[in-house]
Amino acid sequence: MQRLGHTRSANRHDHLLLTPDTFVRAPLPGMVNATAAVHIGPAAGAKFTQYTAEISPGGCLGLTAAQRFVYVLEGEIRAGNQALAGGGYAYLPAGAETGVSAAAEARIAVIEKPFLPQASVRAPAAFHGAETAVSPQPLLGDSAIGVRMLMPDDAAFDFAVNTMTFQPGAALPMVEAHVMEHGLLMLAGGGIYRLGDAWYPVTAGDFIWMAPYCPQWFGAIGKQPAKYLIYKDWNRHPLA
Repeated sequence: MQRLGHTRSANRHDHLLLTPDTFVRAPLPGMVNATAAVHIGPAAGAKFTQYTAEISPGGCLGLTAAQRFVYVLEGEIRAGNQALAGGGYAYLPAGAETGVSAAAEARIAVIEKPFLPQASVRAPAAFHGAETAVSPQPLLGDSAIGVRMLMPDDAAFDFAVNTMTFQPGAALPMVEAHVMEHGLLMLAGGGIYRLGDAWYPVTAGDFIWMAPYCPQWFGAIGKQPAKYLIYKDWNRHPLA
């Protein structure tokens, strides 16, 4: 129940925090037995779109001309002929007529972005994987922060998606401010996020958008690890 208009959600010129109590769900074009909570898109200044899709039995997403990355939060889906369970993910290149569907209830994170080609670099191909098959790497030598890279380290891709897991008390080693923008979905645990000049408590289910050059920092708080899924644009010159 809404507490007299109170929410942790906030919308500033260089960042956005959306908490589940403010999510509004609606089907996107082409969806069947599915709905989306759209977290960010060009209307707010982003150059990509990210949403959480909730798919009912027999449901599917609509097709898109953009690149699409899907990550399974709950249940099981099919991306084309490939079955993906929790923590599974798939990349579908721009223009791919590959369906995303579910035979039972499922919830997935979806990232869509127009592809930015680069001279002498081939267009990327579709792939899929499982997060558990990716070895975590320490962030700048700090083993308390594990980074799993879900996209290949290949200049053909113009964005990256990682998961980052922070042990209780772990924190980013610096306040970052950079040309890339981020979309971030909290998957587990919680902590404190600095965005611009504001400080926010965050927890599982929250979504954050960070515009280019938004000062940003995170520290994990609590007795369980904090984990998030994070997007950034990558591998392209700023003038592009």
